[in-house]
Amino acid sequence: MVALGRALAGRGHDVTLQTWTRWRADVEAQGMAFAAAPEYTVFPTSERPMTPYQAVVHATRDTLPLVERLAPDAIVADILTLAPALAGELHGVPVATLIPHLDPRTPAGSAPYSSGARLPRTPLGRAIWHAADPLLRRGLELGRTELNETRRRVGLAPRERVHGGISEDLCLVATFPQLEYPRAAPRGAHVVGPLLWEPPAGEVALPPGEDPLVLLAPSTSQDPEQRLLRAAIEGLADMPVRVLASTNRVAPDPPLATPPNAALVDWLSYARAMPCCDVVVCHGGHGTVARALASGCAVVVVPAAGDMNENAARVDWAGVGVRLPRRLAGARCVRLAVGRALARPALRARARELARWAAMHDGPQRAAELVEAFAHAAQPPRRG
Repeated sequence: MVALGRALAGRGHDVTLQTWTRWRADVEAQGMAFAAAPEYTVFPTSERPMTPYQAVVHATRDTLPLVERLAPDAIVADILTLAPALAGELHGVPVATLIPHLDPRTPAGSAPYSSGARLPRTPLGRAIWHAADPLLRRGLELGRTELNETRRRVGLAPRERVHGGISEDLCLVATFPQLEYPRAAPRGAHVVGPLLWEPPAGEVALPPGEDPLVLLAPSTSQDPEQRLLRAAIEGLADMPVRVLASTNRVAPDPPLATPPNAALVDWLSYARAMPCCDVVVCHGGHGTVARALASGCAVVVVPAAGDMNENAARVDWAGVGVRLPRRLAGARCVRLAVGRALARPALRARARELARWAAMHDGPQRAAELVEAFAHAAQPPRRG
């Protein structure tokens, strides 16, 4: 969202970004106005538990005054942030959706999104997943029922289609088209390329030498014990590689011994470090994977939760890296996975193809163009 907002502000538009207060300084530094998003405690809680959809009802009512005050020409809402979309609909403002990762609307006959299974390659594989379609459909129907109940509570009519929280007028899918499975694009959807932004970070010194450089970029939210970081540093200690590792400001406990071929830092700029790297080892968050591929790095993905399994499957399917199941993420297996990524030049060659595509296709600017056209088309015709 910051990348898109920055692009729109740079094109001369007045942009307000509603998000959590912790991002205020970063938002304002990019030329946008900041609006604080409602923050609620969602279940499970010990006092007055609130389901996600109950939180949406409250947030919609709390966001409506902001929409009324700003009277925007268009609203772009994150796929998981329904409140501004519903508030915009209540106020008659055109609403677009931003999907900041892969499109979760998988084609028929493929594995459910985030399952970690690749696109089937045989008629038998497709038949197996087709047999599972009714189960997936029941889950989508449940989601539609919950969304329509939320819409009813705020005064909006129900929607007949599933994925009703995604706009059919404009949906920006912020990923590489090379990671999307072949299919007819859903109505209104445009794969614009990654929308990349990162908070400021200081310079760090790279480990000296000429050996391949491996970046360890773990997710501390999904791995607070730093298990992947520990396994990778141990497993790569005697390999002919240089290792640059980030703790992401979560100090390992107990402290982590750093071998001679590694440098351990608290924080670093992926945008500056990754172009110097050959391989990135990560849990598979979309932002980290997209940044690595935009930098031409092969990726070793050890998925932890959420959409990381899906990202790992797409990395494998697209031929840009290696995936390693989390249960196998010990020192030996991480070493083998990195060794495989380095031993297969085709992986990095394919990653460099994606990097060249990203260099020729400015995702934020393309998304900004689409939002401009969307807002312009929604304006009433002038008289005279």
